[in-house]
Amino acid sequence: MIRRPYRTVVSNPQNRNLIVACVICLTLFYLLRFADDSALESVALERYMNSGASSSQPLKVVKSSVDWGKVEYRYPPGTITPLPRGSARRLPQIQHSFATESASEAQIRQDRRLAVLERTRKDWNSYRKYAWKRDALLPLSAKGRDQFSGWAATLVDSLDTLWIMGLKEEFDEAVAAVAEIDFGRSTTGSVNIFETTIRYLGAASAARKGNRTRRPHIWRFNTKHRMPVDMMDFEAAKRGIGLNVEYQVVSASPGTLTMEMARLSQITGDSKYYDAISRVVDLFHEGQNNTALPGLFPMYVSMKNRDVTSGAVFTLAGCADSLYEYFPKMHALLGGLEAKYETLTRGFLKAAKEHLFFRPMLPDNADILISGNVNILPDGESSLDPESEHLACFIGGTFALAGRLLNSEEDVEVGAKLARGCAYAYKAFPTGLMPERFNMVICEDKKNCKWDENKWIEGRSKRPEWREHLPRGFTTAKDPRYILRPEAIESVFYLWRITGQKEWQDYAWDMFQAVANGTETQHASAAVLDVTIAKGDLPHEDYMESFWIAETLKYFYLAFSRPDLIDLDKYVLNTEAHPFLRHT
Repeated sequence: MIRRPYRTVVSNPQNRNLIVACVICLTLFYLLRFADDSALESVALERYMNSGASSSQPLKVVKSSVDWGKVEYRYPPGTITPLPRGSARRLPQIQHSFATESASEAQIRQDRRLAVLERTRKDWNSYRKYAWKRDALLPLSAKGRDQFSGWAATLVDSLDTLWIMGLKEEFDEAVAAVAEIDFGRSTTGSVNIFETTIRYLGAASAARKGNRTRRPHIWRFNTKHRMPVDMMDFEAAKRGIGLNVEYQVVSASPGTLTMEMARLSQITGDSKYYDAISRVVDLFHEGQNNTALPGLFPMYVSMKNRDVTSGAVFTLAGCADSLYEYFPKMHALLGGLEAKYETLTRGFLKAAKEHLFFRPMLPDNADILISGNVNILPDGESSLDPESEHLACFIGGTFALAGRLLNSEEDVEVGAKLARGCAYAYKAFPTGLMPERFNMVICEDKKNCKWDENKWIEGRSKRPEWREHLPRGFTTAKDPRYILRPEAIESVFYLWRITGQKEWQDYAWDMFQAVANGTETQHASAAVLDVTIAKGDLPHEDYMESFWIAETLKYFYLAFSRPDLIDLDKYVLNTEAHPFLRHT
C-alpha cells in the first residue's frame, strides 16, 4: 500500500531529481553530524558503561581514618604558583588520520583484540578469586600479596582498563571495592611516593575523582625547602611533622610527580598541587644545561641539596625513564601553556640522540636503534655502555610523541627505529620474549653497519655473562627474565597511532602471542624466569605485578582497537597508562 504513492511521485523526472537531491543532502547531513558520534567506538563504550544502574546495592564509602584537611603543615608552601590557565595552544595533531578499514582488516583486528580481552578476563577473575583487595596476585600459589601499603594496587590500577575493555560488571564491583579502602591506614611504615603516585593518584585522576586520594599526596612536600621525599614516613605525615628529604634518590622519583599533581589541580581547581611540583620542575629546568651531558640529567640527584647536575651516570632506562617521559606529556597536558616543558623536551631529545642511542651490529644488518647508558670518566670523557633493558623500551613511543608535538619528523623516525629495536629483541630470542637486561655490540657507523663475526666474538669474550645459546648479536642476557613489563608494546602502540603503518599492529600481534604463550599458567599470567631457552615448559616466577593489567594488556588492547578509543589528541597517558584529559 505504501509503494504506490511513492512510485507515483518518482515517475515524474523532476520529482525524482528532487528526491535524489534530498536523499543526498540528508545523507551528507547525517554523515557530518553523526558519523563522529554514534560511529565512534569511544562513544558507544561510554554509553554502554553508563547505561543502567551501576549496582543493585548503594555504594558503601569508607571514610578515611585521617582527616587530611585538618593536618597542619610544618612547612607551609608560601606563595602559590598558579596552574596555567586560558585556552590551550593549537598543538600539532598527534594521531594519524586513519582511513576506513576494510571488512577483512576489521575482522582480523577484532579477533586479535578479543584474544587480549579473554586473557585479561581470565587474569582479573583469578585476582578476584585469590587476591581480592590485595596489592598483587601470586598466580602459581593462588594467593595475594601486599607491597604498596595494602591499598589494593591491582584493584585500583586496573579500573580504567576494565572500563576501556567494556567489562561493566567487573568495573562496577571494583569501584565498590575501591570505595572501601582507607587511605588513612598503611600496612607499611614508609610509603613509596613514586609507586603510589603513578598507581593510585594516576588511577583516581584518570577517573576525574582526585578527591578520593588527593590528601595524602601533598604531604610528601612538607619539608624544609618543599622538595618531595622518596619514602614518606606515614605516621609523621599524619601528624604534620616535617619530613626529612633523602640525601640521594633516583631522578625518576621526583621527576615523575608532575602529571599527576598537575592533573589534580586541573580537576579540583586548586593550584596547590601544581605549585608543589613547580619547584621541582624549576630545579630541573635551571640545571638542564649544567650537567656533564647538557640536556640530560644524572641517574641520581639530591633533592636535599637541590642538586640535579652532579652525577656521572646517564640513562633513559630504569631510575630515570619517566622523568624524560613526562617532559613532552606535560607539554601536551597543559596545552603548551608552560614553556619550560617544551624546553626540557627539546633539550633531552637532542642530547639523547647524540649520546645514548646506538645502532647494534646484527647478522641481518637490521637498521634499528637501542638506548644504552653513558658513564662519565675521571678525565671528563663519556663512555657509552651498550647495555639496555626492557624499561628503556618506552623511549621509542616518547620520541615519536614528542616528534609529533614539536613538528619533528626526524624524531618520529628515531622513535620508530627505537621501537623496532625492542620488537627485534623480542623476536630474536626463541621464546619470542625480550630479556629484562642485555648487551650488544655498537656499530661504529650508524648509516653503514655490516655484520662482523670476529668483532662480535671479541665483544662477547669480554662479557663473563655470555652464554653459547644466546642469539648472534647479543653478548649477554644479564637478566633473562620477562616480568610482564609494558614498555615495548607501549612504544609499538604509540607508533601505530602516530604513523598508521600496519607493521606496528603486526609487531603487536607477534608480541602478544609470545607473551600470552610464555606467561600462561593454570590460574593467571606469571613472570618468566628465563626467556633465552625455549625447551619444555618455561620456568615461572610466582608474581603478577599490577602493571600487567593496568598497562601491558591495556596497550595490547588499544593496539587492536579503533583509533578513537583513547585518542592521543584528547588524552595523555601517565607512566602507568592512566589516561588524563588534555587541557583545551
